[in-house]
Amino acid sequence: MKTFFYSFAMLLFSFCAKAQENNPFTIGFEKSSPSKIMGEQRKVWIHIPNSNGGNDNTGKGRYPVIYLLDGDANFNNIVSTTEFMSNAGLCPPMIVVGVLHPARMTDLTFGTDKETPGIIGNGEKFMLYLEKELMPYIESNYPTASYKIFIGHSVGGLTVVNTLLHHSYLFNAYVSLDAALWWSNQQIVTEAKAILANENYKGKTLFMALANRMEKGMDTLQVQKDTTESTELIRSNLEFIRYISNNKKNQLRFKQKYYGDDNHSSVRLIGEYDALRFIFDYCKLDIYNSELDDPNFKLDSLLVTHYNNVSEQIGYLIQPDENQVNNLAYQMLKQKQFSKAEALFKLNIASYPETANCYDGLGDFYLAKGDKINAIASFKKTLSLKAIPETKEKLDILLKEKK
Repeated sequence: MKTFFYSFAMLLFSFCAKAQENNPFTIGFEKSSPSKIMGEQRKVWIHIPNSNGGNDNTGKGRYPVIYLLDGDANFNNIVSTTEFMSNAGLCPPMIVVGVLHPARMTDLTFGTDKETPGIIGNGEKFMLYLEKELMPYIESNYPTASYKIFIGHSVGGLTVVNTLLHHSYLFNAYVSLDAALWWSNQQIVTEAKAILANENYKGKTLFMALANRMEKGMDTLQVQKDTTESTELIRSNLEFIRYISNNKKNQLRFKQKYYGDDNHSSVRLIGEYDALRFIFDYCKLDIYNSELDDPNFKLDSLLVTHYNNVSEQIGYLIQPDENQVNNLAYQMLKQKQFSKAEALFKLNIASYPETANCYDGLGDFYLAKGDKINAIASFKKTLSLKAIPETKEKLDILLKEKK
């Protein structure tokens, strides 16, 4: 029998993401609301980026949103991965919405499958709930940007692929992890042949992860000639991939990866990481020591050009990262590369004119240069935006010296 249920042990192992009072390790919180479309109470787990205060909606920025199927089993993986990657400059910080399923197979399948009697898929109704109820709620209550990612594993991957084919406008990027494309005699694969040939997917991205579902000694070419039930999942995925390869003119940005050392369950974590690396491959910024050491190299221009490209790729404005620019500015100041330091501190002010720390940095620059008048002005501006004890101490010393 095909494997589409997560093991009971895996579900027990999953970290409970409900918010707990006085729990400093909470990575998300639960929201529950009635759905008119589904006719039942629905729950989601939500993670707000740590850079925005974690659970607090402080409005410091706008963030892409990951809509994650099977939230109870996948939430921890994605939250940890996005926080790690954003801290490493590999992707922007992101909101994660983990969708919980009272009846998983009903939510994530379509129609019936002869080998799974008694299950009637209600996937189109579930997707209507996502589009008309859940997504508007998230966008109204949290600091969302326009960029959205849809991630699903197994029958969740089936839902992801079905959404790409029939409702591609809903998301910018799609991640299918060992999708159960065998469902209903590979109906979705059959539909894909015509749809992929006629639709335009410009601006859309798809990543597909395939686990090792084959007998020992078999490879991805040999398995396509196999007819046993145990290989139907990987065969249906490979057929779908073949249709994508035959229709490159539809402009779908696509990558697939086969994980020979991973099974249906273990492929999730590595597949999610590789998917996000692919989706946001334009986010990584390399700065070389030769550029840091060269007093004539314009680091501020490099940063502006990079973030302009990131903004163009993702479809909305992303400013140069405040902490990244601030750290580089102080590094240049320590090396007495004053022109580069000044340009970087001023870049931060241009990007974040209401952030006190940016003016404090410029004040430190002027102080290092011996320009006490401008240092005083910068520190006063800092304190007008936020009471920072260290800044007040520096300002008080300067004002006493001035007398």
